[in-house]
Amino acid sequence: MDEVVGYSYRLRPGRTAESALLAEWHQCRFLWNEAVHQQKSGNKPTFGTLSKFLTAARSRSAWLREGSQVAQQQALRTYALALKQSFAVKGRGRPAFKPRKTSRPSLEYTRRGFSIRDGRLVLAKGVSIPVVWSRDLPYEPSSVRITQDTLGHWYATFVVRRTTEPVAAAQGAIGIDWGVCVTATATDPAFDLPFLGHRGRCAAEISRAQRKMARRRRSKHGPQSAGYHRAARKAAKLQKKAARQTRYDSRVWAKHVVDRHDLIAVEDFTPKFLAKSTMARKAADAAIGAAKRELIGRGTRAGRKVVLVQPAYTTMTCSSCFARAKQQLGLGERTFRCEDCGHSDSRDRNAARVILAVAERGHTRVDDVSQSDHLLRADGAVAV
Repeated sequence: MDEVVGYSYRLRPGRTAESALLAEWHQCRFLWNEAVHQQKSGNKPTFGTLSKFLTAARSRSAWLREGSQVAQQQALRTYALALKQSFAVKGRGRPAFKPRKTSRPSLEYTRRGFSIRDGRLVLAKGVSIPVVWSRDLPYEPSSVRITQDTLGHWYATFVVRRTTEPVAAAQGAIGIDWGVCVTATATDPAFDLPFLGHRGRCAAEISRAQRKMARRRRSKHGPQSAGYHRAARKAAKLQKKAARQTRYDSRVWAKHVVDRHDLIAVEDFTPKFLAKSTMARKAADAAIGAAKRELIGRGTRAGRKVVLVQPAYTTMTCSSCFARAKQQLGLGERTFRCEDCGHSDSRDRNAARVILAVAERGHTRVDDVSQSDHLLRADGAVAV
């Protein structure tokens, strides 16, 4: 089975190459904003109409002809795909304008727009950039995306198609419940993902850098000083370091879970609302969404059965007799006690076992599971 994956590498562009990349980005950003303007005017631009628009715009503007047509076409192709998905998915926002000051550069080239020569990435218009080959590129890439992060570092992500290596067979099932105090609580305590708080450990350094930014910040008029940019870079570097540590922990944990279970029941939890609560900082440090995506993606690629279970009533339901509590448990109550059967367990552990029980019976919601499926008589017959 083949899969499409990306291999990312650090780039070391010189001043000339970096200026060329930024100029290319501003041309693509201009075309993107023109497409957004057409959409806001009442039109529904497709890639065909946008391609004709690009041909006409390049014939009129010498500035656009200085850039690569491949990168400009890919920018419009990405816009058309994003617009199509926004109409297909209910509640998804339309593509928005990309401001000059806040949007980060992102360029995409197909195979006819780049090549690799003597270990260097050569883009259209003759832009040659050294690549830090931290690992070998196993296959011939079909496209490459050039991006710049908040620290000003440039990266190239090569898209390749590779053959999926078979994963060893595994026996067992596991349920995952997401939280903040413990990022992921599993039915087996050996597979819990604890909250390590990487960002909290460097919070004092981040605060010092941010206070230095505030002291050196000028008014809105005029550019900021070099000292301000140094302080901003220091704060961004600390935050990115913590994010990388959290992402690494999530990947190691997801691999540990996937390698040992053939059924993975995951709470379909959306942590977006936590950003508006008092737990926003801790939830951002835990990166629940990233850990969830990593687990689902790795499990799907490995051929495991991944079931997403709706979170409704999982905390209020007993994992032993499946009786539901009459009142919701407050966040301060960390122990679940069933009034019907007397079962007592950790609140999150009980929810993880409920999620697993729902998935094992082929359902995705607690309400779809009848209590008669879980209440057994002493002789093993199902109670009705």
